[in-house]
Amino acid sequence: MNARPIAVLALLVAGALFSLSQLPLSLEQGVEYHRTPSSLFEPHTTVLFGGDMMFDRYIRQVAEREGGDFIFSCIADVLRDADLVVANLEGPITEYTSVSARSEIGSPENFIFTFPPESAELLARHNIRLVNLGNNHILNFGWEGERSTRTALRVARISYFGSPAEQFIAMENLNGVLFAFINYNEFLPTSVRRSIYGTTDDSIYGTLEDIQRVRAAGYLPIIYIHWSDEYVTTSSAYSHELAHSFIDAGAEMVIGSHPHVIQESEVYRGKHIYYSLGNFVFDQYWDDDVRTGLLLRVTFTPRGVERIDEMRVYLERDGRTCLVE
Repeated sequence: MNARPIAVLALLVAGALFSLSQLPLSLEQGVEYHRTPSSLFEPHTTVLFGGDMMFDRYIRQVAEREGGDFIFSCIADVLRDADLVVANLEGPITEYTSVSARSEIGSPENFIFTFPPESAELLARHNIRLVNLGNNHILNFGWEGERSTRTALRVARISYFGSPAEQFIAMENLNGVLFAFINYNEFLPTSVRRSIYGTTDDSIYGTLEDIQRVRAAGYLPIIYIHWSDEYVTTSSAYSHELAHSFIDAGAEMVIGSHPHVIQESEVYRGKHIYYSLGNFVFDQYWDDDVRTGLLLRVTFTPRGVERIDEMRVYLERDGRTCLVE
C-alpha cells in the first residue's frame, strides 16, 4: 500500500480536529467554551438546572382546572431533551388539605405549602428526576410531611438530596459521568442542625468535608444551596465568601436558590457560581424580576463542566412557565 495517501489522510484528520477545537460551542445566550480534540471522545451528559418550584396556592388551582401538564406545556421539549433535570422542591408532598390556597395574601397561612400527591408523577413525566429538599418550606407540615414527600418521590422513581431527615447527598452516574449533588441549607432549624452535626454551629464544615470526600472518590461535586435574602437581585458578601469556600474545597459548580429572583453569576478559579436561578414554577407575578427565572443546560464530561447554555423562562399569569423568546 502506498504510504503517501495514508500520510495525507492523517494530516487531513489532524487538521479537521484542530479546526473543531477552535469552534465556539455557545448558543446566543450561552457561556462560551472551546472543545479540545480529546474531549470529543469522552463521555458526555447534559443536566438542566432550574430554580424554585411551588405547586400550592394558585398553581394548585391551575393544575386542578387545566391538568398539571399544562404548567410545563411551554417547555416540555426542553425538559425532555436533557439527560436529567434538577430543581428545588419548595415544600412537602402530602395528602393534607391546602391551607395556602385561597388564603389572604401576606397572611401566615399564605406561606405554608403542601403539594398534592400527584405532583411527584407530574415531575417524573417531565424528566425532573432529581429534586432538592433542603429549603425553608420542606417542614411546613412537620416531619410527617417530610416523610410523605420522600415516599411519594420514591414511588415516582425520583431521587432527592437535602433531606433534613435522611440524606444531604445524591450520587448519580449519568452516561459514565459521576456526580455528587450536595445541599447546603442556610435555613436548617437549630434542633435539626444539632441532631445532625452535634452542634448548633453553622454546618459549612460538614459540607466542606463532604465536598472533599466525594471529589477524592472521583465524583463531580455540585452544590445546590438554599440561602440569601428574598427578592434581592445582588448576592451578599457572605454568599460570595461561602460559595468561594465550596469551590476551594473542590466543588465543580455552585447553584443557589431561595431569593426568587435571578442574581449574578461569576467564574471563580475556573468554576461557575450562579447565586440564584430565581423562580421555575411559582405564582409570583408582581414584577419581571420575580416572573423571570433561569434554566442552565450544562454539558459535563468526567473532567467537569464543558459548556453552559443559559435559557430564561417567564412565569405566565395562566400558571405556565415558558421560555423567553
